[in-house]
Amino acid sequence: MRTAEIKRETAETRIRLSLNLDGSGKQELETGIGFLNHMLTLLARHSGFDITLLCEGDTEVDDHHSTEDIAICLGRAVREALADHRGIRRYGQSLLPMDETLVLCALDISGRGGFYSDLHIPAEKVGSFDTELGEEFFTAFAREAGITLHLRQLAGSNSHHILEACFKALARALRDAVSIDPDHADTVPSSKGVLG
Repeated sequence: MRTAEIKRETAETRIRLSLNLDGSGKQELETGIGFLNHMLTLLARHSGFDITLLCEGDTEVDDHHSTEDIAICLGRAVREALADHRGIRRYGQSLLPMDETLVLCALDISGRGGFYSDLHIPAEKVGSFDTELGEEFFTAFAREAGITLHLRQLAGSNSHHILEACFKALARALRDAVSIDPDHADTVPSSKGVLG
């Protein structure tokens, strides 16, 4: 089983996270942030990853520290669960519609983390969640997971739909990228013989 458990404690957050890449999309989530719970539920469901997460954070300040630290932990868990990356397809992509919104996600589990985006989210908040924290999440996740991640908004005017499409597109691209290629199950998908 490709699994990982991550614990992270700082002066701002305490996080416990477990991940199973070969799950069925089950989730037990308590981030302390309602909208982020919703987004991570979608991420688990559409990726097929099982995620258990408990975060105690300083949300009385704002949601920034919890959002970023959860992304750090999730990224580290993906990297750890993939181990030497043997047999994975490596690349994934998804073109995802969400009502009036259309988002493209393309990613490479390259070992070289980076987030590149073209998103235009009109509202500053969805509920109490600062929409700029979406990009903070994707930046921290991509860096820690060692994933080259591109998100492009091709259409959309509703901020909730845009962020939801991003998380769903990421989930579906990840599902493809971490899946095992049966024709190359014993090799690392790189001419260098290593990813990273």
